[in-house]
Amino acid sequence: MKLSVKDVARLFNISEKTVYRWIQTDSLPYYRVGGQYRFNYSELLEWSSTRGETIHSELFEGAVESGECDVSIAEALNTGGIHYRIEGRNAEEILSSVVSLMKLPESINKELLLQFLIAREKLGSTAIGNGIAIPHVRNPVVVHSEKPQISLFFLENLVDFSALDGEPVGKVFLILSPNIRCHLALLARLMFVLRDEDVLKALKAISSRNDILTAVRRAEAGIVERTPIAQQRGGL
Repeated sequence: MKLSVKDVARLFNISEKTVYRWIQTDSLPYYRVGGQYRFNYSELLEWSSTRGETIHSELFEGAVESGECDVSIAEALNTGGIHYRIEGRNAEEILSSVVSLMKLPESINKELLLQFLIAREKLGSTAIGNGIAIPHVRNPVVVHSEKPQISLFFLENLVDFSALDGEPVGKVFLILSPNIRCHLALLARLMFVLRDEDVLKALKAISSRNDILTAVRRAEAGIVERTPIAQQRGGL
């Protein structure tokens, strides 16, 4: 999906002037087509997740209305599992630990997945703030997973992921999905959930699996309620 400056301004609920500023100062991913700026939907979503920018509800809806990923964050977390006391002294060691613990289909080469994750991390931090990181590969199709899953890992010690807010990471989420659209839908939903106060409290307290899943379900249930009525009906 190629978007214009006006589209990006609407999706992030900002001015077009801010879009141009982000291009110049915040590495907003773009292309030049016929002398005009154009933007890729998936790259914008990834950029927003790692920069901590607020995703406008339409960006969220654009991912979830495809109908190609009918699974909740709570369901995906239940599949991927919640793990505690993960050892590692740096980002690379943490990634190695989490990959070794993930429930992966036999068709997925764990060593190859690890190398993809490390390569992506070298391109720029996947930490999103609040001590949370969401490592991911550039192309989700490469690590085909028939059933979408999200794994949550609580680290034994805080680790520097070079987060923009300077806060070391203590929680790591890792998404595996069957296709790019599903990956985007899960990432969009997860970013909404991770702005929920009760979810953040549960993560900070390193709560039990049941308490975390309960908080996530409540946050997801409130997503539609927080969407303006006009947008629920397809208006602007």
